[in-house]
Amino acid sequence: MEKNELFLEVFREVLSKQDIRVEFPSLIGVDVNKLMDSIYYRALNRIKGYIRDDSLSDPECFQQIELVISTLEHLGSSGGFRHDF
Repeated sequence: MEKNELFLEVFREVLSKQDIRVEFPSLIGVDVNKLMDSIYYRALNRIKGYIRDDSLSDPECFQQIELVISTLEHLGSSGGFRHDF
């Protein structure tokens, strides 16, 4: 075993026993419940559902996603230049 491999093995062992804490100071004050209720989160969740739905053909999946995107655009969220068809 090389010196570096032994070091990594020991280091991994030490790290595996440590508590991990992740902080996002700039997110203080973000209301997670409000975010989860947002129309954009719900739209993404619907799109994810369509993508995972194996009963939909590709054209049907595209059509369902297109309806969600069109609704968002109607509410003022721009689809940009890629959504001009």
